[in-house]
Amino acid sequence: MREHAQKDEEAEINMTPMLDIVFIMLIFFIVTAVFVKEAGIEITKPEAQTAERKQRASILIAVTSQDQVWINRKEVNIKAVRTIIEKLFAENPLGTVVIQADQKSKAGLTMQVMEAARQAGVPNVALSAVEK
Repeated sequence: MREHAQKDEEAEINMTPMLDIVFIMLIFFIVTAVFVKEAGIEITKPEAQTAERKQRASILIAVTSQDQVWINRKEVNIKAVRTIIEKLFAENPLGTVVIQADQKSKAGLTMQVMEAARQAGVPNVALSAVEK
């Protein structure tokens, strides 16, 4: 009977270290994951043959066909765009500003947003388009 009790103790596997490792790996992947950022509204992007993918697009700005400007899922006034971009750019100075202008949006409003980004000190400003 004594031999039988020893065999039961030897056959038991301690799962705690494995669960700790899995939990730590899960936390690592969550922290290092890059989440897709959205401006906050769905727009129809224009097509362009020379469209290129941009890396580190940290500040997304949407300009709708109804002359609305959206940043971080919130509608903002055109007068506040520069201040918001300055704040977001200070948080991530390596990022770029990507303006997602709707096909039917006014060019003047898009240019105002671009000018606000330049005045905020952002060197890399791009317009979003769909590749043909």
